[in-house]
Amino acid sequence: MGQKTHPTGFRVGVIQPWLSTWYAKVKDYAEFVAEDAKIRKFIKKKLYTAGVSKIKIDRKAQNTTITVVTAKPGIVVGRGGQGIEELKQEVSKYLGKAVIINVVEVARIDADAQLVAESIAQQLEKRVAFRRAMKQAMQRTMRAGAQGIKVMVSGRLGGAEIARSEWAKEGRIPLQTLRADVDYGFTEADTIMGKIGVKVWIFKGNLMPGEKADQNIKAKSGNNAQNAGRRGKRRAIETAE
Repeated sequence: MGQKTHPTGFRVGVIQPWLSTWYAKVKDYAEFVAEDAKIRKFIKKKLYTAGVSKIKIDRKAQNTTITVVTAKPGIVVGRGGQGIEELKQEVSKYLGKAVIINVVEVARIDADAQLVAESIAQQLEKRVAFRRAMKQAMQRTMRAGAQGIKVMVSGRLGGAEIARSEWAKEGRIPLQTLRADVDYGFTEADTIMGKIGVKVWIFKGNLMPGEKADQNIKAKSGNNAQNAGRRGKRRAIETAE
């Protein structure tokens, strides 16, 4: 007991795609992994207010393509594409190599576990009661069509002297079912009493054999990333408890 498995890592290669897509020789592998971590940390910090859900990295030959999946693409792109050009220059300067950056929009914000977790964290930083923040987030997610959601917050809740964990759940979350489309998000709220960790699990339904998890991305014509994570129509099916 107590040995937890990361819900996304558990399903990668089965129903979830990799966030980094590239092949490297042994001598380059460690460098690429470290570079991916640097890219994600830099862009996440730079665009935190834009609600970045995922950062996908694709390497082909000498090209590095970064796809930013965000709730507010207007903030990232900027007026007349000025924002994305500045971001491209900053990332290129930071890495010391040229990069290509695409921006795609999240289709349903309340069905994205990472964005729901960040929303709760922002409310905690504004001193909203943690139970209220959790309950409201869960209600919005269930209205968005999810079949289940679990939220856990850990830390000095309500300014208490001793840190503790509290969680709430609605619907069902089959964590051990590989074909269950479970989205997971984690973030930390920086409060005056210390950090409070926020974890969110969202269950979107079971998948039929051969289907892939819904990437929750709006497709745009003319965008290089329009086919990222797209798949055929998904039919969620229920199983007997």
